[in-house]
Amino acid sequence: MSLLEVKIPPMGESITSGVLAKWHVADGALVKKDQPLFELETDKITTEGTAESAGKISLKVEAGAEVKIGQVVAQIDDAATGGGDAAPAAPAAAPAPTPAPAAPAAASTPSPAVRRLAEETGINPGTVAGTGKAGRVTKGDMLSAAETQPAAAPAPAAAPAPAAARAPASPAPATGERQTRRKLSPLRQRIAQRLVSAQHEAAMLTTFNEADMSAVMGLRAKYQEDFVKKNGFKLGFMSFFVKAVVQALREVPSVNAQIDGDSVIENHYYDIGVAVSTEKGLMVPVVRNCDRLSLAEIEKAIAEAAKKAREGKISLADLEGGVFTITNGGIFGSMLSTPILNPPQSGILGLHAINERPIALGGQVVIRPMMYLALSYDHRVVDGKEAVTFLVKVKQAIEDPSRLLLNL
Repeated sequence: MSLLEVKIPPMGESITSGVLAKWHVADGALVKKDQPLFELETDKITTEGTAESAGKISLKVEAGAEVKIGQVVAQIDDAATGGGDAAPAAPAAAPAPTPAPAAPAAASTPSPAVRRLAEETGINPGTVAGTGKAGRVTKGDMLSAAETQPAAAPAPAAAPAPAAARAPASPAPATGERQTRRKLSPLRQRIAQRLVSAQHEAAMLTTFNEADMSAVMGLRAKYQEDFVKKNGFKLGFMSFFVKAVVQALREVPSVNAQIDGDSVIENHYYDIGVAVSTEKGLMVPVVRNCDRLSLAEIEKAIAEAAKKAREGKISLADLEGGVFTITNGGIFGSMLSTPILNPPQSGILGLHAINERPIALGGQVVIRPMMYLALSYDHRVVDGKEAVTFLVKVKQAIEDPSRLLLNL
């Protein structure tokens, strides 16, 4: 009998502990090598721990407990493999008696995250092309499908998952209970601290403008099919805004600066953070050297970073070193907001929903797809004139994308 210890892995010098948020396996279950075992929440990232060997697992720590880096949380008996090929990674209920549709390996029992997204979006995982092992549908596949498929399709009432298979987002309150209390996760506590400190430590101000999205929308519609054929993914709006921001940062370098004590540090590189909403909170993975990347390369980098963040596979290195942040509340329907700075950066651009509105153009009232833009900036570094100029440059680049090619 050989026992392998399952330890909390190191995640950078600044992280010494975390909360073992949940176990993906039951005590005494048979696990496979590289199978996800637990979810760990820290004050900076959420990540998964995986099995280094196949065998029978014995849990040593309850879900919800605070754990230290290097702490043993389980043991795996690698001698108890259940006969090699008979050790399923999926729950025991996987071979459900659904006889009719001849489902290949891709239609195996979906993960809890996939089931939850299926309930929320109404998208049947069986209709989604899986990119996981053996064609398995992943959480990232479901999120991509949700962005490309109309949200009008309601969740089919005839296909509810068994009650035991569903992963409830939070415990239902007891009958008659007026309040429930739960502890903030380390990540949510860290987000709260950073938001408050940003407002206390910076002289934050927001300026607004609006952009006519007709040109970018027309460009996407014209070349979308060719773009997808060449790259294998869709052309979105974010890559245009990243390029527009890079160009504006070049013309207004004070927005690409930050305060460090009694000094001002001006950055001469363009690593742009793109805010991503996850189940655990907002994360801002950084796309490096955006001035050297094409629109396709930026779209791919954003998609890959967002997928890692949502699957809990993001690393500290992916989140550090950005000089400017873009956040898009428009995907949730936000019409106007004032984004909060991401310290130590001096600027953040907020994007909002695209709505058709009447505007005056050439002496006539016309209907155009308009988006409000909001730039929050640190007034200690950036003057009002510079902030307004920066936002106008972004607006001009979006309304006339040819400027991005000519660096105008």
